Amino acid sequence: MALPAHATDAHCHVFGPAAVFPYASERSYTPADAPKEALAAQHQRLGIGRAVIVQASCHGTDNRAMLDCIASAPVRYRGVAIVDASVASKDLEALHTGGVRGVRFNFVRHLGGAPDARVFQHVIERICPLGWHVVLHLDAIDIAPLAEMIRALPIPFVIDHMGRVDATGGTEQPAFRALLELTRLPNCWIKVCGAERISSPPFTSAVPIAAAIMAALPDRTMWGTDFPHPNLRHPVDEADLVDLVASFLPDKAAQQRLLVDNPARLYGF
Repeated sequence: MALPAHATDAHCHVFGPAAVFPYASERSYTPADAPKEALAAQHQRLGIGRAVIVQASCHGTDNRAMLDCIASAPVRYRGVAIVDASVASKDLEALHTGGVRGVRFNFVRHLGGAPDARVFQHVIERICPLGWHVVLHLDAIDIAPLAEMIRALPIPFVIDHMGRVDATGGTEQPAFRALLELTRLPNCWIKVCGAERISSPPFTSAVPIAAAIMAALPDRTMWGTDFPHPNLRHPVDEADLVDLVASFLPDKAAQQRLLVDNPARLYGF
């Protein structure tokens, strides 16, 4: 699929290189290095013009690799950081100047589970004045139990990877219905990335899930590659993920919203 000008990869990562940006000692996995040069080469191959670099748990609260990547192309890159309760106002200001526009919290069980509720609330209060959003990485089984907390959020929130629902369960499964309930909220955003995480190759079973999300939330959805796919057990060609977009969203105007307009609005491109 030929991508439109300024197509945005709204979910990708940089890892290391570990010799320059060491991985966190408390990490739950150690990825292969995937530095900014590898990401730039991947985007050039696919025809992607903009990107959001999402801090991954293996680097913890050390956001230097992500910030270094943004600094290499500050017009085209934005970032999502991981911070904790110790973050100072000057640190948040520096992150904002460096291109960060949100924070990410991981609730996925195999990656360590839910954060401390007091830390979560403290960070949300700290980032409110910056106009940032919060990215929520959830297990599908936890969408409904966490819905009350999510509904109380005073800032925009972004659900990663289509809520990690199992695509084989279809669009009527309880976890997916709980996800769609959240789309009624005016501050809800969802990334229709992660087809390779919720389905098996060739990932086509994820198409109805993504299509239903787009139908429910056309102006607050984004797409990404999830490059370089940490903790994934099967190989992925990102070009196949690009082609999936045409499968669940054949309309060119809708593709423009998903790939360009929506992320530009949230991230200030």
